[in-house]
Amino acid sequence: MRNLVNGKELDASDGQAIEVRNPANNQLIATVPASTEEDVDYCVKCAVEAQKGWAETPLHERARILMKFVELVERDTESLAVTLCRETGKPIKEARIEIGNTRTFVSAYVERAKHLYGINIPAGNEPGQEKTYQFTIRQPLGVVACIIPFNFPCDLFGQKVPSALIMGNAVIVKPSTYNPLTLHKYCLLLKEAGIPDGVINCLSGDGPIVGQALARHKGVHLVSVTGSTAVGMETMATASQNLTHVMLELGGNDAFILDKDGDLDLAVEEMVAGRLYNTGQVCCASKRFLVHNDIKAEFIKRAIARISRMRVGDPMNENTEIGCLINERAASRVEEQVRKTLQQGAHIAFGGRRNGAYFEPTILVDINRDMDIMKDMEVFGPIIPICGFDTIEEAIDIANQSTYGLCGNIITKNINNAFKVAEKLEVGGVVINGSSFFRSAEMPFGGWKHSGIGNEGISTTLQEMSHIKTIVLKNVLK
Repeated sequence: MRNLVNGKELDASDGQAIEVRNPANNQLIATVPASTEEDVDYCVKCAVEAQKGWAETPLHERARILMKFVELVERDTESLAVTLCRETGKPIKEARIEIGNTRTFVSAYVERAKHLYGINIPAGNEPGQEKTYQFTIRQPLGVVACIIPFNFPCDLFGQKVPSALIMGNAVIVKPSTYNPLTLHKYCLLLKEAGIPDGVINCLSGDGPIVGQALARHKGVHLVSVTGSTAVGMETMATASQNLTHVMLELGGNDAFILDKDGDLDLAVEEMVAGRLYNTGQVCCASKRFLVHNDIKAEFIKRAIARISRMRVGDPMNENTEIGCLINERAASRVEEQVRKTLQQGAHIAFGGRRNGAYFEPTILVDINRDMDIMKDMEVFGPIIPICGFDTIEEAIDIANQSTYGLCGNIITKNINNAFKVAEKLEVGGVVINGSSFFRSAEMPFGGWKHSGIGNEGISTTLQEMSHIKTIVLKNVLK
């Protein structure tokens, strides 16, 4: 598969390529270009030029093309889901759900854009302005670089790309090197739908080369990144050289708080959904389980019973509930993090074994608040560390000791404790009686502290994807 640049499918300028392998069996699926800085420069220049015409395209026409894209995605749903499953290792049922979400994102951004009205400031609202009207309009930024990670490539494409396009921007998609194939196909479908040449582009390649070249290029006006905190910080530093705007949705180490009156059956099911979906490779997954000491033993017992019934296996098998990690290196990193936690005094209550890119769902007990896993060691895998607490104030204190601040949750019947946690957690979102793994298309999603800058969602992203301009009609009243 080749890059899509200015309507043409191109290899890297130096001919280098990257292998894309199925993590479940290490079989070669395809190769993609290892793009160079020269490739980035050419792509950006093409996008800058093409964006001018796209900005002049009426909103209703941009909307029509994007909805045509949805029809093409739905036409190719099964082949896209199979590609996503094979290159990512997520169960085929999860892959189909992700492809199916595309309509939700696109249609919502189209409708939101149609109703993104300006602000009217009436004459005489302050002394000296009695004869002057003021109003605002929205205009495109220019070229938007969308840097998309491996874990939910199509969902995050759905958040970033349609919102940029509907506002009249040109887009350069930079997918993960691990699983770029589905997003390459998405970009080709946008071209098929009628997006003009140069307005939608896709560049594969190593992040330190392609991602940073996009961030430093003067022709790029916004860099939207979902990825690790380290990548976000590096991108922000690079983009600052040109005062390029950034949107950063980064790492998390979300706390799952189960109070002593919480529904244990609900808590166990939310633990499964909130930690094991996509084999735990979720930024807003619940990653630190704080359970009241009065019910901790019973929660561990029920958690083991529930997880032991789950089917781990080939992602393409319709019965598989948990697949593999994105590659063996990722699984080895999880293995090392578990080993470090055991060295700090934890014990394995369930699981703990790795086989290639597969890592068993694992429950760790005898966890205390001073361990790295309860602070800033984000484990991107199916690991459930369980730490006890005695008071809700203690749980809040443990939750807030992390430098991350993406999301959090509490399960309780006590409305006072529920809202105390919601108020006091230093995070961008709190779920009551559910896991922190909750992200509707509409909500403003983003983190505090080292979890990011900006908010992404139907309710907020179009503002980020456009300039606001105030037009003043001075002294028009007689």
